[in-house]
Amino acid sequence: MSAPSPAEFVRLVRDVIGDAPQVGLHVPDIGDEEKRVVADCLDSTFVSSVGAYVTRFEEEIAAYTGAAAAVAVSNGTVALQVALQLAGVGAGDEVLVPTLSFIATANAVHHVGAHPVFLDSEHDTLGLSPDALRGFLAKTHRSEGTIRNPVTGRRVAAVVPMHTLGHPVRIADIVRIADEWGLPVVEDAAESLGSFVDGRHTGTFGRLGILSFNGNKILTTGGGGMILTGDADLARRARHLTTTAKLPHRWEFAHDEAGYNYRMPNINAALGVAQFGRLPRFLDEKRLLAERYREAFDGVEGVRFLAEPAGTRSNHWLCAVEVDGGRDSRDAYLAATNDDGIQTRPFWGLLHEQLPYRAEHAEPTPVAQSLYDSVVCLPSTPALVRR
Repeated sequence: MSAPSPAEFVRLVRDVIGDAPQVGLHVPDIGDEEKRVVADCLDSTFVSSVGAYVTRFEEEIAAYTGAAAAVAVSNGTVALQVALQLAGVGAGDEVLVPTLSFIATANAVHHVGAHPVFLDSEHDTLGLSPDALRGFLAKTHRSEGTIRNPVTGRRVAAVVPMHTLGHPVRIADIVRIADEWGLPVVEDAAESLGSFVDGRHTGTFGRLGILSFNGNKILTTGGGGMILTGDADLARRARHLTTTAKLPHRWEFAHDEAGYNYRMPNINAALGVAQFGRLPRFLDEKRLLAERYREAFDGVEGVRFLAEPAGTRSNHWLCAVEVDGGRDSRDAYLAATNDDGIQTRPFWGLLHEQLPYRAEHAEPTPVAQSLYDSVVCLPSTPALVRR
């Protein structure tokens, strides 16, 4: 028995998703309730960054994730940028990130004037390897509470693990290692709304965490993000910074620092409130879709479905398979599916190989390279199970 041909691979995917001529990777599911709630927001005339739906959306996400506070912002990248600033990262510092991540993870580090240091992933979780983290830190110099990279001489200021495809990393281990070194953890949970580790939601293990509600996420506000924290003072500062650092007053415009116009508009939050009411159904449907993919590829030589890590409950944001044969086989399957109208994608290009970051420090990343060469992400819209 040999690995499936590209045509056979297409058939295996079609057995799960049906025969629609065009199937997107992750299409937003917008219904009548979303249209009604957004229309209510429009009728209120409060469509910008002040409005009842912003507060309601923040309260619902905080209650669902178990975070003490949630602060809604315009997208996940600025959520991570502000979270890093709140964690104490400044210009010239370094932040430890996985090289296997969407470029927004590194961009947010750059936007605070810091430098990413790229570390390897682990196969079982797809996320930042605790062993790679510990190995790098063991080589650093620590003096009077400051950790310095011996290669660059810069201060190491934070760790940013990312929950890849919605699958939780070994976050408890990462936090434990970071605590030993006095480093704050800022979780990039952009893809993992609805993912849990031993009953605790991702994004709530570190000092701060962030979520994304982009159009391709499990719950969308069109564009949007959220900062999660258990620290009420940090939450107040996040709201202040993201609202142009404006001091409260009935009519005066006075600002006490250079803030950002990053708050989520009320109209986007209205869409989020309506979508949030459907989140349990989306999660159930995505779990069912993942199970159908797992069954379809069970026993197929040369192809393995990427299941949720042990001890976790993933939101299965994107279902994916790992294929044998390296990039040639991966690309053959990608070409065949896309030619057939099925939108599939590889992992993002490794961050340390992206043009803006080629000069930054990167540790050896063999696992991340192997995953990039071998993973095919499959259509994962919840509605696919309703066909």
